[in-house]
Amino acid sequence: MVFASLVFLYAFLPANLVLYFAWSNPVWRNWLLIAFSLFFYSWGEPVWVSLLLLSTTVDYTIGLLVERWRGTVKAKGALVASLCVNLGLLAVFKYASFFVETVNGAFGTTLSPPPFTLPVGISFYTFQTISYVIDVYRGEVKAQRSWGKFLLFVSLYHQLVAGPIVRYQTIADQIDSRRHTLELFASGVLRFALGLFKKVVIANVAGELVKKTIGGELAGLSVLDGWFGLAMFTLQIYFDFSGYSDMAIGLGRMFGFHYLENFDHPYIARSVTDFWRRWHISLSTFFRDYVYIPLGGRQHRPYRNLFIVWGLTGLWHGPSWNFVLWGLYYGVLIALERLFLAKLLERLPRLVQHVWLVFLVMVGWAFFYFTELHKLGAFLSLVFGASAAPLVGRDSVQLIVTHVFWLVLALTLCLPVERVLFPDTHQQRPALVYLTRGLVTALLTLLATAMLVGKSYNPFLYYRF
Repeated sequence: MVFASLVFLYAFLPANLVLYFAWSNPVWRNWLLIAFSLFFYSWGEPVWVSLLLLSTTVDYTIGLLVERWRGTVKAKGALVASLCVNLGLLAVFKYASFFVETVNGAFGTTLSPPPFTLPVGISFYTFQTISYVIDVYRGEVKAQRSWGKFLLFVSLYHQLVAGPIVRYQTIADQIDSRRHTLELFASGVLRFALGLFKKVVIANVAGELVKKTIGGELAGLSVLDGWFGLAMFTLQIYFDFSGYSDMAIGLGRMFGFHYLENFDHPYIARSVTDFWRRWHISLSTFFRDYVYIPLGGRQHRPYRNLFIVWGLTGLWHGPSWNFVLWGLYYGVLIALERLFLAKLLERLPRLVQHVWLVFLVMVGWAFFYFTELHKLGAFLSLVFGASAAPLVGRDSVQLIVTHVFWLVLALTLCLPVERVLFPDTHQQRPALVYLTRGLVTALLTLLATAMLVGKSYNPFLYYRF
C-alpha cells in the first residue's frame, strides 16, 4: 500500500484516525498503530512481516544486552552481532542477486539468482534498528524495555517503507507520551496534502514525460529531447521522494509524532556540498554519524573516508553498478570542492553557481536513471552532442509548449514558497488563517484525488529501497 492511493486516503487512514482518537488509553493507541502498521506493510507482501518482526526482536534483545554489559567486551560483541545480523539480512535480500550477476558476468558462470524478491523498506528499517543499537552502545539513549514500544518505533507505517530514516532518540519520549493538539493535527493534514499534491500532480506528470522522452529507445531522439527528459526526471525524483517525506511528516503530526525534516529545497543550493545538506537529510546524517566520523572524518584520511561513504551511499540506493558510479560521482565532486572548486565558485555570481549545481545534479540523475551501463553511455553521448542526433526535435518542443503552465508550477514549488504562505509559528493565528489553510488543504486533496481517479500511472521510485 502507498499513501498516494484511494484505498489509503479514503479507507485505511480515516479508519485509523477514527479508532485512534476514539480511545484515550495511550497503551491501546500504541497497539492500534502497530496493528495498522503491520497491516499496511503486509498489504502487498505479507510474508515479509516475519522479517520485520525478526529484525525487531533481534535488535530489541541486543539493545538490552548492550546496556546491561556497557563498558565491557561483551557489549562490543553484542554490537558486532547486531551489525552482522542486520547487514547480513540486507546483503542476502538486497544484494545477493547483484553478487550472482556480477560473478556470472566476470567468470562466465551460470549461477542462478535467489528466487525471492526485495522486501519493501528493508533498507530504511534496517538502518533505523542499527542506529538504535549503536546509540545504546554509545550511551546516547536508554534501551527500550518494552518489546511492543520498540516494535512501534520500527514498524510505524508513516515512515516504514520509504523513510525518512527516523532515529529512536528523535521519538523516544513520544512513544511513551504524545501531545495531541488541534494546531498540530491541522498542520499535519496540510503537510500531508502538500506532499500528496507534489507526488500526484507534479511527480506523476513528470514521470509520464520521462517515459515519452528517455523512457524508451534513445535512437531518434534529439539533444533537446534528451535534456528535457533528464530535466523531467530531475523533477520527478525530487517531488516523488520529498512528497512522500512530506506525507510521512504530516501523518506523524496527526498522531503526535515529530519527525525531522528530510528535504530542504535542495535545488536552490549553489554547491554539491550544500545540495547534500538539503537532499535526503536523514540518510546523509546517518552515514555521517555512523560511518564517516567513526572512520576518522576529516581528521584521519578524509578523502578515503569520503569515497567509502559515497560508494556505500550509492550501493544503498540499489544493487547495481550505476548506483555505485552515481555515489562515486558525488564523492569526486565533493572532493574537488574541498580541494579548490568551492573557493573558485565563490568568486562567481550566485546565478552562475546555481546553474552549475543544477547542471551537475542533472548529469548525476542520468547515472541514477539508467541502470544499464551501455544505455547510460549512449545517453551521455546523446546529450553532450557526441552522437549524430539533431539538436532540436519536434516532440520536446511540443511537450514544453503543452506543459508550460505545469512547468512554471513545478519550478515554483522547488522554491521555499510554503514558508511564505504558511509560516511555522506558535503564535495564535486568526480564524481567517485557519480557514485559508483548510481551503488550501481541501483544494490540494481534491486535485490529487481527481488525478488518481483519472489516471493509472502512479509509480513510486523509492518504494523498493
